[in-house]
Amino acid sequence: MDLVPALEEPLKKVLGPATAKVMAEHLGLHTVGDLLHHYPRRYEERGQLTHLAELPMDEHVTVVAQVADARLHTFASSKAPRGKGQRLEVTITDGSGRLQLVFFGSGVHKPHKELLPGTRAMFAGKVSVFNRRLQLAHPAYELLMADAEEAVETWAGTLIPIYPATAKLESWKIGKALQTALPSAQEAVDPLPDSLREGRGLVSLPEALLKIHRPHTKADIAAARDRLKWDEAFVLQVALARRRHADAQLPAVAREPSPDGLLSAFDDRLPFTLTDGQVKVSREIFDDLATEHPMHRLLQGEVGSGKTMVALRAMLAVVDAGGQAAMLAPTEVLAQQHHRSITEMMGELAEGGMLGGAERATKVTLLTGSMGTAGRRQALLDLVTGEAGIVIGTHALIEDKVQFHDLGLVVVDEQHRFGVEQRDALRGKGKQPPHLLVMTATPIPRTVAMTVFGDLETSVLDQLPAGRSPIATHVVPAADKPHFLARAWERVREEVGNGHQAYVVCPRIGDEDDDPKKAGKKKSAEDEAEKRPPLAVLDIAAQLAEGPLQGLRIEVLHGRMHPDDKDAVMRRFAAGDTDVLVATTVIEVGVNVPNATAMVIMDADRFGVSQLHQLRGRVGRGSAPGLCLLVSEMPEASPARQRLNSVASTLDGFELSRIDLEQRREGDVLGQAQSGARTSLRVLSVIEDEEVIAEAREEATAVVAADPELERLPGLRVALEALLDEEREQYLEKG
Repeated sequence: MDLVPALEEPLKKVLGPATAKVMAEHLGLHTVGDLLHHYPRRYEERGQLTHLAELPMDEHVTVVAQVADARLHTFASSKAPRGKGQRLEVTITDGSGRLQLVFFGSGVHKPHKELLPGTRAMFAGKVSVFNRRLQLAHPAYELLMADAEEAVETWAGTLIPIYPATAKLESWKIGKALQTALPSAQEAVDPLPDSLREGRGLVSLPEALLKIHRPHTKADIAAARDRLKWDEAFVLQVALARRRHADAQLPAVAREPSPDGLLSAFDDRLPFTLTDGQVKVSREIFDDLATEHPMHRLLQGEVGSGKTMVALRAMLAVVDAGGQAAMLAPTEVLAQQHHRSITEMMGELAEGGMLGGAERATKVTLLTGSMGTAGRRQALLDLVTGEAGIVIGTHALIEDKVQFHDLGLVVVDEQHRFGVEQRDALRGKGKQPPHLLVMTATPIPRTVAMTVFGDLETSVLDQLPAGRSPIATHVVPAADKPHFLARAWERVREEVGNGHQAYVVCPRIGDEDDDPKKAGKKKSAEDEAEKRPPLAVLDIAAQLAEGPLQGLRIEVLHGRMHPDDKDAVMRRFAAGDTDVLVATTVIEVGVNVPNATAMVIMDADRFGVSQLHQLRGRVGRGSAPGLCLLVSEMPEASPARQRLNSVASTLDGFELSRIDLEQRREGDVLGQAQSGARTSLRVLSVIEDEEVIAEAREEATAVVAADPELERLPGLRVALEALLDEEREQYLEKG
């Protein structure tokens, strides 16, 4: 949030071109304002030392520690054949552990003189392992003199700020640069309205910047962080509130279902009653559809909670009111599946214009990229004439050629798979903005929903329909206990023997050439431990057919098959002609085969928590209980195994999404919404600061309602412009 001209000063002028260049290239900092908003990651206390025992491998760290001993060794090497090579080994300690520092060659002289036992200093470098011990090779260091005036001045007070740093720029150099920039903090214009700041007892922005960089006490840090969290939450929520406000000004056609129309005819034929949750959420949607500005609603529902039923009733209500409804699905498999299940649920009501169709019937049309010319031409005709009240399709719906008679509602399934532009392109096909319903089966913690989907109202379906069965989940440690894996295949045979079916999921297809570009990517330590490539559908299917599942009817399904072949495989599986389907994650969303009761996920550690939960939701969809086996070769103590244990321990998707968020960095979850070094959340944590985000949303809504253009709040306007560069505005607009 660059704030005013004093903070717009380029760093080049203030710090000189060399330092400014490194800051721009490695930390994305260009102005004095950027630097002031580069907050310390943590603080070291003079008297306390960091835990050397817990240093992360391969990461750039800064530690404050005391020299325990220092030894100079000479050795012979190719460069110094007569035993003149020198190596300085320094051991530092913090009371919890010891760490070895090594310096070689001419680099030994200065540290040999300065790093005497008892000396305390800050050391920065990359942690590596040598002879099974942690070490820092050639670390940069800064001595901490207890008495030197300059040092006391630089590390004001007893709290030493440790900044997010890089190999090219150590934490203390950033600290020194901040020393130069800090006087400009007085010029920072406050984005928070005075009434809000005073009402919540928050310090002013200049004071917060001063306290976060040069705290004298822990209370200073707390006061600064509380204030800066509010800035981040509030400015973001104002952006979203303005979005909602602008949407509310758009005109839309109110769509109310007619009392004895298609919707009531459909409800009359349902063989079951809707859950209380479905009734409640439908009511929220119908209320939105009846207004003259576009609905923007996010429908989150557990896997199998009946979201499709809620969406279908909304689409029927719109058709009743004379409009058309479009459902956008992320894959052809899913679009075909939705088309099949919706026409089955509607029966004769989906046969508009056909012999035997009910009198109030409409036509349900499918439009995908791989359709033949004749089928495609007919589908386009059905849309433009209004013959088709409901259309279900993939990205093909977005193409320029596709025109609607009167598009009233857009339903987007599995929002996280759609680019924002695609959603917008479909919305642009209405004569007036259509209503929008976004569905996701990936449960999103409330705070993330408020942060990322803050321009959408949220409905949650958290009950499963009657008749759904519980799913038992177990981790199968294939490396430690190979007999567990053998037992897993026996369980699959037993399920098939009882007349049921099973899925086997693998991370890879198996017909790829090894892509040299991919091979060059840096691997994490866990990947390194796991040298072999992920298990592949084609290999596993062949092994099972010849081995443990010999004699069963096995088929494969993956994303590179021809769409007609995919559909044929799914139809055979749904009809019960296949016992075991070996597939990639193409079955992750929406595939509905109630007779499938078992799922074995190979290399389960290669999938994310939410993805495993999604996959597991494909079994237990009928009256027989479901079984999900997570096969992994990772060692018991590894984070990957802990992740799998958490999936096995609960069926609550919201609980899992929280675990997922804690384990991944928040940036991954917020994705694009927080891209760009200058706009990312620095002190606000989407998990821990739920209260701040919720309160900021309320305050932001009130501020925008009273002053949509923020004319009375110039400081907030400036902060908003800094947050919303063009691209960001676009993202929020569509996201």
